[in-house]
Amino acid sequence: MSQVEFTNAFCQFEGALMAFACHLTKNEDEAQDLLQETAYKAFKYRSMYQPHTNLRAWLMTIMRNTFINDYRQKKRRQTLNDQTPNNFFLNSGDRVVVNLGESEITIKEVTRLIDSLEDWMKIPFLMHYQGYKYDEIATELDIPLGTVKSRIFFARKKLQESLQLMYQSSSTAELVN
Repeated sequence: MSQVEFTNAFCQFEGALMAFACHLTKNEDEAQDLLQETAYKAFKYRSMYQPHTNLRAWLMTIMRNTFINDYRQKKRRQTLNDQTPNNFFLNSGDRVVVNLGESEITIKEVTRLIDSLEDWMKIPFLMHYQGYKYDEIATELDIPLGTVKSRIFFARKKLQESLQLMYQSSSTAELVN
């Protein structure tokens, strides 16, 4: 297959390749880069293509393999070597999670709200918060398991309502953002 014939054949599948690239990357800019890399490799290794076989499948395979290799390379680049004596590897990740929990709702405010709960809700809630399992709380307080679960539920609900009133918001989701 000549260079011109190969170029014409490649152009016929460019739309399908772009759609496949968008499907893989979920980002139009990255899809353009993937398409360009696929075109580069296809033309570079054009001599490996066997005429009268499925060119579309050959191009899609190049694109898929390029995507997989790039993905693996990005993953490897995200692993950092920790210089502490234990030499653990840390995954830095792409996303940075900002925790505004303490700046938005201070521990003192939450503790004050918990202290304001009635004892029948507060005691099971605090025990659960301290790590006791439901059945351990039920045994310790000598109450049924369902009662423990409902009291903890009511305590959580009351705390949510109190926080909403305190911050004049319509939902606790707004408090987190």
